Amino acid sequence: MKGLLFASACAMGLAAGSSALAQTAAQTEAPRAATEIGEVIVTATRRAERLQDVPLSVTAYSQEQLTARGIVGYEGLAVETPGVVLNRPTANFNNFTARGIATNGYGANLQSTVAIYIDELPISTIGNTTVLDPNLFDVERVEFLRGPQGTLFGSGSLSGALRILTHKPDSSAFDASVLADMGVVGSDSLRQRYNAMVNVPLVKDKLAVRAVGFLRNEEGYIDNVGLAARKNSNDLDYWGGRVSLLWEPTDRTSIKLLASREVSKPRDSSTISSSLGHDKRVSDRPDLFQGWLTSYNATLEHQFDGAQLTSSTTWSEFNQKFYVDLAGTFLPQGAVPTATSIAFALDADAYQDTFVEEVRLASDPGGKWDWVIGGFFLDRRWDVDYNYRSRPDYLAFRGFTGLPDEYYQRFSNHTKSQELAGFGNVTYRFTDNLWVTGGLRYGGFEAQAFNEGGYNSNYLTAALTPGFTGPLTIIPIAPATGVKAKETGPSYKLSVSYKPMSSITTYATVSTGFRTPVVNAYAGRTSVVNPADIVIPPGADSDDLTNYEIGLKGTWLGGRLTTNLAAYWIDWKNIQVQANRVSDSVQFATNIGAAFSRGLEFEIVALPVDGLTIGANGAFNEAEVSKLSPTEAAISGAGEGVRLASPRFQGAAFANYAFDLTPQARANLSVIFQHVGKYPGLFPYVPGRPGVLQPTYDYTDAFNNVNATFAVAFDRWTVGAYVENLFDSRKITYVHPEAFLASRYAEQRPRTIGVRVGYDF
Repeated sequence: MKGLLFASACAMGLAAGSSALAQTAAQTEAPRAATEIGEVIVTATRRAERLQDVPLSVTAYSQEQLTARGIVGYEGLAVETPGVVLNRPTANFNNFTARGIATNGYGANLQSTVAIYIDELPISTIGNTTVLDPNLFDVERVEFLRGPQGTLFGSGSLSGALRILTHKPDSSAFDASVLADMGVVGSDSLRQRYNAMVNVPLVKDKLAVRAVGFLRNEEGYIDNVGLAARKNSNDLDYWGGRVSLLWEPTDRTSIKLLASREVSKPRDSSTISSSLGHDKRVSDRPDLFQGWLTSYNATLEHQFDGAQLTSSTTWSEFNQKFYVDLAGTFLPQGAVPTATSIAFALDADAYQDTFVEEVRLASDPGGKWDWVIGGFFLDRRWDVDYNYRSRPDYLAFRGFTGLPDEYYQRFSNHTKSQELAGFGNVTYRFTDNLWVTGGLRYGGFEAQAFNEGGYNSNYLTAALTPGFTGPLTIIPIAPATGVKAKETGPSYKLSVSYKPMSSITTYATVSTGFRTPVVNAYAGRTSVVNPADIVIPPGADSDDLTNYEIGLKGTWLGGRLTTNLAAYWIDWKNIQVQANRVSDSVQFATNIGAAFSRGLEFEIVALPVDGLTIGANGAFNEAEVSKLSPTEAAISGAGEGVRLASPRFQGAAFANYAFDLTPQARANLSVIFQHVGKYPGLFPYVPGRPGVLQPTYDYTDAFNNVNATFAVAFDRWTVGAYVENLFDSRKITYVHPEAFLASRYAEQRPRTIGVRVGYDF
């Protein structure tokens, strides 16, 4: 039935004559009579500039390019951005790695090494939480900046920044569009994605409102064969929207108000147990990583004589569920939990409130001096209710009594953090072809954790003791105030740029990046299973890196060829790492010595004949631990010379051909090939036992992926047919670093065939 429904949808779409996919591809990717590759304008330096003139490693995507290539979320961005890998084992579990700066693909307890912004709001957060995959419909542009960016963006970034810039309302004309995407994942799982936008001028050239809505309903393709047995268990429901109001009282002043909400509710995780074969996982109940993000923003822009002022004020609320079966902790590797296995799970509910204020003043371009000066303030409260549970059937099987319900440990914790920073960038142009840029950021950060109390019990000790039966002992957890973590310090950037000719930009840069300190929720706590095990430390200090980079951006053959090259060497010190207490699987953050990452990135785009665009991008990288004390090695499981969690090579190649199918119809054919090399999912040794290989230590597979799209555009209607993972490759793309998951792997999504249909009103 699903196959018939899908076939009917394809037939109707083709009969209609056209997805916004083909229309935008025809207009942007390969316009009629194109004789050179189109210019891309970015605001990575806080002012509008040609991408080829910006002395930064930046990859940018317009909405037209996103739609033409079928990019609707983070996965598509990672395919075409050199030096970037997305660790995404399941929906709402997103963690980017740029330039090899990662110790594992999970980052539990740690801030992401890549800062993520939606407009002016930094949404990157501490690991071990859900991280939404924002909807990329009706965005103005997406920019991926590689390397530290703290001197231009208020929230610090260690190895890069991803910017998602939404469209402003347009007060000059009415506009509306819809885009529908329907596909089949694997053999029988229906995927539906619907998007709509309407822009209404309220007062000509003065006042306008723009509304965007989106809905995704995706049937699962993973079978949970555990106690939570269910076929196609990882369904996804995702919906939301945003409304923005733009008022331009004068030609110098604008005020934009924005409200947005996104709700993402996967019904189970997509991680699998590789010993069971493809698309099989085990858990006692569905693992839930669900999130609700609500944001409100007010942005004021005013053009003074010679400079533009921008003030952005944002309030966001991010609520989430983090429910995960931890029973793999007590099972041999590869074993499947049963009804008599020790029941051990965490149901955590979290609530995050964030206030962000950023003010910038940027000079108008065109003079000898260009400058940006700004201030940044962030205030965040992070509440987590930790509920560790058994199961009623297991409690009855073991004869355990004395608990108020199935939960053997409950306590609540909240963390307050504040960040205040000033930042600035100054460029001096000796000539039109030679300029130097200096940047500085100085900021302070403080965080403090508060344990609000609760109770624990001797459940785990009893469960690990053969023959134990009877009542369990309830142990109160008293409220406690943690040590306040404080840190202040600078980061900087120095860059020299030279244009030997108008079509070539070269640059050399030294820049630094940092991450804020981390407070451990379990600080000072001993293990109830093994009191001799590691005592949880207060937290992790800030880590920092220095990035040395040279680059060249060139346009050749009269605009028919562009090449971007960047080589870098990164020194990473006092590395924040996720550690894990073996006896009871308590995670915590700490610091270890140093590492280096060195590599080469490239992007090449060519227009060999009119209508045909071909290109390739990629990155070679070598990243490993370079300095480590015996104590640091013991607590983290690392070792000198151990590789970091990044591939030695990752790249993609694409071809896009646009042609007139009829005088009224423009066709577009696009094929993208991606390759990602294998890399380790974690440090190799058991924490606390140097030299002893972890049973969970493993590598991802090297994998290839091919996506193809064919689309036709008419005046307003468009239609496109696509296939993702054309050859149905099912390689392992993610290895979870911790033993508690029985299903620790993620693999490529099965082949997906679909159609996109769009209409512009």
